[in-house]
Amino acid sequence: MPAPRTILLTGAAGGLGTLMRSLLPEYGYTLRLFDVRPVEDAPDAVTADLTDTGALREAVRGVDAVLHLAGISLEAPFEKILRSNIEGTYNLYEAARLEGVPRVVFASSNHAVGFTPAPRPGEPLIPVDTPRRPDTFYGLSKSFGEDLAQLYWDKHGLETVSVRIGSCFPEPTSVRMLSVWMSPADGARLFHAALTAEGVGHTVVYGSSANTRLWWDLTSARELGYEPRDDSEPYAGKLIAEHGEPDPADPAHSHLGGHFVNDPPIWPY
Repeated sequence: MPAPRTILLTGAAGGLGTLMRSLLPEYGYTLRLFDVRPVEDAPDAVTADLTDTGALREAVRGVDAVLHLAGISLEAPFEKILRSNIEGTYNLYEAARLEGVPRVVFASSNHAVGFTPAPRPGEPLIPVDTPRRPDTFYGLSKSFGEDLAQLYWDKHGLETVSVRIGSCFPEPTSVRMLSVWMSPADGARLFHAALTAEGVGHTVVYGSSANTRLWWDLTSARELGYEPRDDSEPYAGKLIAEHGEPDPADPAHSHLGGHFVNDPPIWPY
């Protein structure tokens, strides 16, 4: 599709949102910012909750696409996940439908398939159509988001690219992350491809860099025009020296979801 001129960036005050606020304008985007918390140095940002349907509808009005990063990004009690990630994502899609926004790029997560066994060296990469096996209520909410995106495409013609994000940080911080890391620059490349590719319908992709130790298949992401340029391997020596070689018996290395399968980090708010 033609490059969107204005996109709504939800979750703009979060870690990933902050990274994208600095990187996406390089691709020619004008960003409209939305978050439940004030966005630093952005007095025009919309400060509202995803349950505020009026604010959401106003925020999406007139934009060319939505990059939906908002919501709880760790495990939390189901009631909180329900309000933010399930009802909130529904509210976002409904606002986009009512205002005629043609595309959403949805921040899904590898935790939608977190109980999938991680491939060992020499085994095939995990395909994007592997059955969903969420590892937490958080992962379950991302499975819901992917199904919601499919429904809104089939029923309303609203396109979505669902990006199962690994870990997007300036550099990997654990041995597991060597397999799922997405550099911020590659994250911007992938989101740009997802915003501009033709005829995506509802497409699910994995979001990571071209890591030497990659666990999943990036074919569907590359078909959008994504060309990852980074690799976590330069960080491997230091991380393995600090933490040791991966232990196949450790859930953090035996499943795609890592320690989310048995000891998930809890949302602090």
